[in-house]
Amino acid sequence: MTAIDHLVYAGPDLQALVREVADLTGVEPVAGGSHEGRGTANALLGLGEGRYLELLGPDPDQGEPDRPRPLRVDEVSGPTMVGWAVNLGGAGRDIEALVNSSQADGYDPGPVAPMSRRTADGDLLAWRLTPPEGGRGGAIPFLIDWGTTSHPSADLPAVELTGLRLEHPEPEVVRAALTAVDAVGLVDVHAGERLRIVAELRTPRGVVTLG
Repeated sequence: MTAIDHLVYAGPDLQALVREVADLTGVEPVAGGSHEGRGTANALLGLGEGRYLELLGPDPDQGEPDRPRPLRVDEVSGPTMVGWAVNLGGAGRDIEALVNSSQADGYDPGPVAPMSRRTADGDLLAWRLTPPEGGRGGAIPFLIDWGTTSHPSADLPAVELTGLRLEHPEPEVVRAALTAVDAVGLVDVHAGERLRIVAELRTPRGVVTLG
């Protein structure tokens, strides 16, 4: 099975998002870095077991990009869980093999492409991934392979991810796609009027939900 790599929590103002999460959890996310040319920057909070929460928002230092910002950042009016990623930790195959097997099972995660960003310390992180918008509006995770890069969750201040829930108007379609990417056991799927991704966190300030 694949493993949860990270969850993406987006908002129209990254600093406001960081303050909100810090106030809710009692743990301060740390600055991540900028995604050059994509108009976004992030901050990170560990979730335990090699997982993390990515707080994503417009990067004021970049100005307006020449394309839409990734993960529907331009569309959110307030803090929203917009997507999630899985890695190949326990899958015993590489990312291209998982894409191929998923396609054979009826779900196409999309092409694998390289991406990188500079950390707040100026170090370069590089990885490969399928389109980060995922599938079904973000209900289906995108795939990520960090290769030889140190995982961003290392040494992060952390809370504990205790549950992940999806609500979707077509839960059986979502389950089929999750099965194809070997992720069906990672999340609870329920019927809902619209897509919602909800994370439950155990924090110094009690149980917190983000969605």
